Amino acid sequence: MKPSYFDVHTHVNLKNFIGKEDEVIKEALNAGVWMVNVGTDIETSRKAVALSEGYGKGVYATVGFHPIYIGKEKFEYETFFDTASSPEVVAVGECGLDYFHIRDPHLIKEQKEVFVSQIEIANRLKKPLMLHIRSGPAGNAYADSLELIKLYARVPGNSHFFSGTIDEAKEFLSLGFSLSFTGVVTFASDYDELVRLPPLEMVMAETDAPYVSPLSVRGKENRPVYVREVADRIADIRFEPNEDVIGALFENGCRLFNVCTGHRS
Repeated sequence: MKPSYFDVHTHVNLKNFIGKEDEVIKEALNAGVWMVNVGTDIETSRKAVALSEGYGKGVYATVGFHPIYIGKEKFEYETFFDTASSPEVVAVGECGLDYFHIRDPHLIKEQKEVFVSQIEIANRLKKPLMLHIRSGPAGNAYADSLELIKLYARVPGNSHFFSGTIDEAKEFLSLGFSLSFTGVVTFASDYDELVRLPPLEMVMAETDAPYVSPLSVRGKENRPVYVREVADRIADIRFEPNEDVIGALFENGCRLFNVCTGHRS
């Protein structure tokens, strides 16, 4: 089927989908859904690359070290750089700061160091960043992330599952970072103002599967194919024609990840 939707942040590479990868990916592709499987450590990053190699156009990968793994696993710069150099890899991340799960000041300092390292990898490879940012009791992760991006980033990117303030959203947009939204928008109105804020060309749709299933399958396993429901709801929230929004969301993913012109056939 001709692709119409782009799930810019999903995780068929996680253990939740072991043994079901082929079923889940083909289900999405047959429904006109492209996807980016996002790495969270070296193992899941390599799995994302392998899935992309196995399916070709429409299935892409990122390589990243999620901040919640700081203190649990070792980040090895050269290993991540070499893996991210693969032509299957369209972005670096998910990377960033998480002050919700990690509150130890020492680990927060290490989070920042590893985030900067991944920004440097993205700069060297000229690939966009896939950001994970979550504020919490330890502080405002969005403010700290913006500071590091302004200092070091030379590439654009996407702030996945954006949950910052309107002012923070404006800052990310001014730096060339798009905002993506998940199935939460299908059952909660908390993000409506944020969804309406950016110009359409700076909005993305994602599932973050297997997490945050949209309303129609809430409480059940999320899958990339359900990004269609997220995209439809984004159009409703923005009071814009469904066809226009769906087309723009697909093109936005293609443009950020450079996959529709010369990535591979």
